[in-house]
Amino acid sequence: MNSQVISTGTAQRLRALYSLTKPRVVSLIVFTAVIGMFLATPGVVPLHVLLAGTAGIAFVAGAAAAMNCLVEHKIDAKMRRTSWRPLPQGELSAAQTLAFAGALGGVGLWLLYHYVNALTMWLTLATFVGYAIVYTVILKPATPQNIVIGGASGAMPPVLGWAAVTGEVTIEPLLLFLIIFAWTPPHFWSLALYRTDDYARAGVPMLPVTHGKPYTRLQVLLYTVILFAVSLLPYMVRMSGLFYAAAALVLGAVFLGYAVRIYAAYSDAVAQKTFRYSIAYLALLFAALLVDHYL
Repeated sequence: MNSQVISTGTAQRLRALYSLTKPRVVSLIVFTAVIGMFLATPGVVPLHVLLAGTAGIAFVAGAAAAMNCLVEHKIDAKMRRTSWRPLPQGELSAAQTLAFAGALGGVGLWLLYHYVNALTMWLTLATFVGYAIVYTVILKPATPQNIVIGGASGAMPPVLGWAAVTGEVTIEPLLLFLIIFAWTPPHFWSLALYRTDDYARAGVPMLPVTHGKPYTRLQVLLYTVILFAVSLLPYMVRMSGLFYAAAALVLGAVFLGYAVRIYAAYSDAVAQKTFRYSIAYLALLFAALLVDHYL
């Protein structure tokens, strides 16, 4: 009986630790990083770089997510979207979360330094600091432009992947960075539009809270137009071919359609569909880059 109770308690704690890493968010981060690795070479990514680079980036991203949960646990408790997380529910303590994030991030950086290269390790560390400290601690509670400025950290994964293979950062990965950077505002603001009450209750100055929904709807549309243009840059600089260009046009047109509906005929249901589509959009756009690369 005692061993069964211990086993159950251990399993629950492991599940709680796993949820701290925001696995769905990290999976998209890792996906774009891996695409960056493959785009960096005309051949095959060395296996040790692929495995150590993927694991290292995933571990550090998970550690940053855990730190975000730690810093924002009081905010999370006030929001229906996040009140289920382990810290608000009392499943984990602050000390346990800090130790877990430190260990996970430390292992990730060690993997990158010893099995990939120093540049990738330092860039990944900078990304961790940008998200866990600059965005979470400084920007998010201070300005409605938190998503725009803090989006730089979220846009880094393909740059990390590229650097892991080549040991340098060139114009190509910076274009991939720019795509995610432009994608971030319409992605998060579509979420904030139908979660405005949650953010207001928690005291987070998201754009629809500080400037109202009509202004935010306009910003979603404008940033989606910017994203549409930016998404065509890889083709314009001959980094990709017609397959990617066609995919970018189709995927971008659908995104624009959602953004127009948000602006002209808003409903929470439309905002929710836009948010969900934005995730699929980014995954499919980067998948199209990969397919085009090997055609």
